[in-house]
Amino acid sequence: MKYLLVVAVIAVAFWVWRNNRLQNKEDAANASAKASTKKTVQDTLAQPQPMLQCVACGVHLPAGEALTGRQGSYCSAAHRAKLEG
Repeated sequence: MKYLLVVAVIAVAFWVWRNNRLQNKEDAANASAKASTKKTVQDTLAQPQPMLQCVACGVHLPAGEALTGRQGSYCSAAHRAKLEG
């Protein structure tokens, strides 16, 4: 009877060790995939943009947010309408 108990304890310990080992491999694979995705997103967001100055008020803003008109770049549609009519 006590040999059966020892075998059962060893089997449970082996099963727990095996599951932890498989889980650690999955976690490492997920972390590396997530890190590579995160680097890609950060690289995309970290790209610098040229700064432009609004012709109407002089505020500097990124080129991606500026509105272009005939006389230059503007920070808002109201400033563009005010100077260009």
